[in-house]
Amino acid sequence: MTFLGLAARRLGASSRRWRPRPGGSTRVVHVSRYRIHAVSKMCGVSSATLRAWERRYGVPSPARTASAYRLYSDDDVAVIKKMRDYVNGGMAAAEAARMVLETEAPRAPAPSNGGDAFAGASERIVDAAIRFDPDGLEAEVNRALSLGPAVTIFERALGPALERIGDLWHEGKITVAQEHLASQVLGATLVHLLRLAQPGESGRRVLLAAFADEDHVLGLFGIGLRFCAWGFRSIVLGPRTPPAAIARAVESLAPDIVALTVAIPPPPPTARELVDAYADACRDAAWIVGGAGSEALRPFIEARGGIVAAADIAEIRTQVESALLSRRRRKDAS
Repeated sequence: MTFLGLAARRLGASSRRWRPRPGGSTRVVHVSRYRIHAVSKMCGVSSATLRAWERRYGVPSPARTASAYRLYSDDDVAVIKKMRDYVNGGMAAAEAARMVLETEAPRAPAPSNGGDAFAGASERIVDAAIRFDPDGLEAEVNRALSLGPAVTIFERALGPALERIGDLWHEGKITVAQEHLASQVLGATLVHLLRLAQPGESGRRVLLAAFADEDHVLGLFGIGLRFCAWGFRSIVLGPRTPPAAIARAVESLAPDIVALTVAIPPPPPTARELVDAYADACRDAAWIVGGAGSEALRPFIEARGGIVAAADIAEIRTQVESALLSRRRRKDAS
């Protein structure tokens, strides 16, 4: 996955039942049925703590109704009880969550694409967009959101789906209306999920924005979700953010790092001037630029101490942590 990406909220279903397999065997399907207050009483864990465990550690990741109410399955309840027992035994919540997540096998619907459930979900989302079927599109997104952790869903299912939809639009195979429908259905969920993913009172902040002429910003929410997983509080400014707006935000919010995206680089006569303006706006914050247009700006970005995002997400994290370490050393030296 590139520097840009997408994510979405979880929506849910209603009970637990047996379904027949071809050939007469059966498989059990785990779906969701308990509201948060019922789970709180069942497990002896306050609703506030359940929300905090979900927000900070992803334990568990309950489904959601169309109105965004949490719906917990029997498996979710078992996970909560295990987490509760670890914490009551004196283990730190973060360590307890790690142990629970390591021992819990992911639950996913039967794959429909050569054994890859994520690819199958992505294909069904694209197909619903091509059919211009808003109800079907919502349903397929909801199904995809039961596949696993949010970041994995967006990197392996939702992100590829939107990239494919964008390609089809550029090729003239779908209309602007079809592309906008997909963007709205998926994009509207990103704000909600990013809000849920914020790591509580984290001391680190990332400011995310698009270059001054960039209109498409769904990818900012995707990378924002990644930063949340790395322990950052993600603040998204959105499209067409000029250097002056970045400067004001940096002054007010004091982020540790600023992440900018650019799909189409500005023309050569103004490229260096614009990059210099963003570098000045970031002040002493580390800054990184990603997107399809970032490579063309590499000489200007690196000349001002910025970073061009790598293609691999693991490398991006290494770049970020290295930049923050250098920033701390500069502060200590001064």
